[in-house]
Amino acid sequence: MRARSALVFALLRLLAFFVPFGIMMLFPVMREQYWLAAIFAALIGLSLSILFLRRPLDEMSVGMAERREARRRANSDEAVEDAFGDDETQTPR
Repeated sequence: MRARSALVFALLRLLAFFVPFGIMMLFPVMREQYWLAAIFAALIGLSLSILFLRRPLDEMSVGMAERREARRRANSDEAVEDAFGDDETQTPR
């Protein structure tokens, strides 16, 4: 996973929440009931991220899958057996 794609996705998700929350906090009714503004901002942010953040999510998901596959290959039984066999042949008897 590239750190840049995860960082961009996280920042855009936070922005999708805080911008509507800030706009709603400008209204006097929402200042009194800030929890309602937070719920509405979360719903708006979720909707915006589903609609507009598909590409950053895909990039982050592909990076995570590649990293997991590389780790799985490195920890497979064959890799461990090969490493163990190489250690045996290199040590003098």
